[in-house]
Amino acid sequence: MEKTSCLHFCFISCLVLFIIVGSWYRSSISPLPGYSLQTQKPIDHSAETPHHPLDPLTVKEINRVRTILSSYEPFSFTFPTIHTILLHEPDKVQVLKWRKGDPFPPRKAQVLALLNGQSHVLNVDLDSRRVTGHAINPSSGYPMLSMDDISAASKAPFSNAEFNKSIAARGVSSSDLICLPPSAGWFGPNEEGKRVVKVLCYSKESTPNFNMRPIEGLVMTVDLDTLEVLKFSETGGDIPIPKSTDTDYRYTAQTKEPQMEPLNPISIEQPKGPSFRVEDGHIVKWANWVFHLKADHRAGLVISRVMVRDSENGELRDVMYKGFASEFFVPYMDLDESWYFKSYMDAGEYGLGMSALPLVPLNDCPRHSYYMDGIFATTDGNPFVQPNMICLFERYSGDISWRHSEGLLTDFQIREARPKVTLVARTAASVGNYDYIFDWEFQTDGLINVKVGLSGMLMVKGSPYHQAPNQDAMSGPLISENLIGVVHDHFVTFHLDMDIDGANNSFVNVNLVKERSLPGESPRKSYLKAKRKIAKTEKDAQIKLKLYDPSEFHMINPSKRSRLGNPTGYKIVPGGTAASLLDHDDPPQLRSAFTNNQIWVTPYNKSEQWAGGLLTYQSRGDDTLAVWSERDRSIENKDIVLWYTLGFHHIPCQEDFPVMPTVTSGFELKPVNFFESNPILRAAPAFEKDLPVCRSSASS
Repeated sequence: MEKTSCLHFCFISCLVLFIIVGSWYRSSISPLPGYSLQTQKPIDHSAETPHHPLDPLTVKEINRVRTILSSYEPFSFTFPTIHTILLHEPDKVQVLKWRKGDPFPPRKAQVLALLNGQSHVLNVDLDSRRVTGHAINPSSGYPMLSMDDISAASKAPFSNAEFNKSIAARGVSSSDLICLPPSAGWFGPNEEGKRVVKVLCYSKESTPNFNMRPIEGLVMTVDLDTLEVLKFSETGGDIPIPKSTDTDYRYTAQTKEPQMEPLNPISIEQPKGPSFRVEDGHIVKWANWVFHLKADHRAGLVISRVMVRDSENGELRDVMYKGFASEFFVPYMDLDESWYFKSYMDAGEYGLGMSALPLVPLNDCPRHSYYMDGIFATTDGNPFVQPNMICLFERYSGDISWRHSEGLLTDFQIREARPKVTLVARTAASVGNYDYIFDWEFQTDGLINVKVGLSGMLMVKGSPYHQAPNQDAMSGPLISENLIGVVHDHFVTFHLDMDIDGANNSFVNVNLVKERSLPGESPRKSYLKAKRKIAKTEKDAQIKLKLYDPSEFHMINPSKRSRLGNPTGYKIVPGGTAASLLDHDDPPQLRSAFTNNQIWVTPYNKSEQWAGGLLTYQSRGDDTLAVWSERDRSIENKDIVLWYTLGFHHIPCQEDFPVMPTVTSGFELKPVNFFESNPILRAAPAFEKDLPVCRSSASS
């Protein structure tokens, strides 16, 4: 590119970034009037066909599933309410053997549906056009809430006389009300036999941030199937509705300038375009990585068939068969009638994919991002497109891949450094008040960094106080006038089917043990030694992290060795290590017993995907990771799955009002003796001549 054209390109790019500031609503992406965003051309999904055995169901395939179910004899009189239609993935051995150009394994769908209060789990063969499996109520619990459930339950209170009387007494206009149905959890046999939801209400008067204006103490239990209000409870009539002052978080609503020096526009320029490519809709190729990426109704996004090139011979090597967020447990620490049940399982009760609305260009995802849609099913079984719910982009933030300098004490004058450029696959789920950002970040040194960011709104409790009283008597601190930020936790459990150089792997606890030196052996009195123990069965791999009993945790292939004789492997580097402190017999913890340990390892089982069970809503905890692992199956040199729970304790503060700055934590999957040496030793440094330069008119 000639200098003049490069400068012109950079000037236009920087100008566009500077002037495009938007106010986006959850249902759409709209730039400021007068400006348009350049985005990739929308994909016509109506004619799509699968290209890989793990590709999600297409529009045509979902329509075919609906046709098959419509003629299925048990549904001949009444078509069920569809909660999920997803690909029923082929057996793992079939996927591993498949090569591009081979015939596909049979395409199948898994359907979760409700009919007459019963849960139906069906397998549908799309090729033979028949139902090949049908289980009714295979475990406690129901499928996740549908959008129809949420919409209908939100309207149910308005036909209840007690509710209307209470609202009138509080002086709230019905036109200013928003009611939402958080899940009810499970608290014993008295709550079984009906699919129920709790309904809470807020005032949206003078603000779109109704989350900060709760009508405290007002809660209704609603039967989701009959929409009858089963129980009406009002305990907070003397608590005022918090004011709307300073609650609007939208850019266009801000009347004061931020009290900081303005930031100049910043952007990553890629005049040659991004370095990654997406083939056949879902195969991502970048640098030394190849993997399959797709949207998922429940998990948000799924990474599969992850392979990295050997740094010596260039051959692709297996790292992970499948990775995704399996469950998201969020318990609140308040015992009041309108709070005790707030112990959500966001993936299994609401769906991280169903809650993932279109990402915001330039703000959620940088320029040159590639966007991917999700294709899901409505309650009547028809397909719909969830647009732009995943983005893929390269990141450079000034980090260093490796460096070393010499010259202070030797004759060598060496200055070697390499910039760190990574590839990120991102989705963001807006589950009610909270927003969760999921990043899978791939580095050229073979490391995978998995991060979860928390933003959005606190779930707040109305309070009579304007200033903080004795906070020990409250369930959280005062974050604004009349608002308590209730203490709560977030636990994200990841399913990580590691296949290091093949399916059969072992889990190794590399424990750091302190030892004393022998008398006269050394001036040192103590030192650390790494002692390795291979887990034989599942209970050997149930790990609670301990600060003063540290270990590394390796997944190795005992049959594949480096030139030095070390088994090839990856280790999980824990982060976000908060642990659940609830009693194990507490109903929310019974349902979420997968958080009893930070690490689990189980034998691969196609049916064991969801840590909280396939049917999570109102489940009793009888089909969870903790239950499966109690079988104590053999895991040495087997096809095994690693599970890791990322944890956050959240004690809210004033800075979380009215919208929270993002808090991020994560974990790493890092190669251990997988490569023969530093795999990016020969990576090129950056040179000025290769980079476009944006200069302001003042400096040109």
